Amino acid sequence: MACKDWRQKVQKQSFRRVIEMRISTGNSAMNVLRWWWGLLLAFAMLALVRVFLPLPFANEIILFSIYAMGCNFLLGRVGFISFGQPAYLAVGAYGAGFYLFYFGTNAYVGILFGIVAGIIVSLAVGALFVRLRSDYFALVNLALAVIIYYLMQKVLANITHGDNGLWFLTTIASSPVLDLSRPDQFFIFAFLVAFAIWAFYKYIDDSIFGACCLATKINEDKLTFLGYSNYSIRLVAFVIANTTAALAGAMYAVYLGFVSPEITSAAHAPEPVVVTILGGAGTLYGPIVGSLAYIGMKDLISKVVGNWELIIGFGLVFIMLAGERGICGTLAPLLRKAFSRVAAPTAATGVGGKTR
Repeated sequence: MACKDWRQKVQKQSFRRVIEMRISTGNSAMNVLRWWWGLLLAFAMLALVRVFLPLPFANEIILFSIYAMGCNFLLGRVGFISFGQPAYLAVGAYGAGFYLFYFGTNAYVGILFGIVAGIIVSLAVGALFVRLRSDYFALVNLALAVIIYYLMQKVLANITHGDNGLWFLTTIASSPVLDLSRPDQFFIFAFLVAFAIWAFYKYIDDSIFGACCLATKINEDKLTFLGYSNYSIRLVAFVIANTTAALAGAMYAVYLGFVSPEITSAAHAPEPVVVTILGGAGTLYGPIVGSLAYIGMKDLISKVVGNWELIIGFGLVFIMLAGERGICGTLAPLLRKAFSRVAAPTAATGVGGKTR
């Protein structure tokens, strides 16, 4: 009798373990799905831009979103406002441009050259710049953009061809899988790169490093007390953000087949900051929404009004007054509430249909 009871007890325990394993597996799958579903939904909507809008517009949205992502990370996570992003965009563009004009014809290698150039320059200047805060950081980055503009236009004119720029559109070799010399296939490549970048930044947001970046923005002393180096965290964040801008510059160079000093002009310095604030600083999808709104308004309004910047400026002020966190920051809580209401009846039901 005792043996029978012991056998039943073992069977019950084994059955319970199987059920617990299945529940944990289901929860793991749900967690993975929950982690990815926002990215998949956002980029599914971005793919619709390609379906309903012209291809050049779709390519511009993706490239500018990648460009603005670095500024969004610096401003939203680290607390650095930078008006020098065109400098890092130009570093990536000229890194790719020099290779494609002087040395080779492979577009992928050119993009790799742009990324490496971005890492080197970011490490070199970041070691000094991240020691500064607030207005000083913004101004020293703007000064860097002016310096690089002058270097590319005047000092290195024998290499960069000055305002005439470097033209290499016809020399880019076709690739077997995705031919980046074709705009339609370039869109697929840029779409995949953007998806990988957003997954990377989402991983950073959920990681300890992302929490440290936010802590160095909010409470430096507490982060130091916990044993972390504010300087090291800021330097790594600075390199990551500006390498992203350099990647965007390299992709711009390949897409246009041309690079000139105008890419680092001080007149373009506010654009990534405006897009970041418009979309929502520190929000994951703010650069996409901000780029879509900014470029869309610029293309539409410029066809009707000559001074389109004035109207966009008023629109930006209105959006900031209506919602301090930009478009994404304002809409995110509303969407979260809507999804939670839909998910509430499902969450209230346990295993086997029993309520908790």
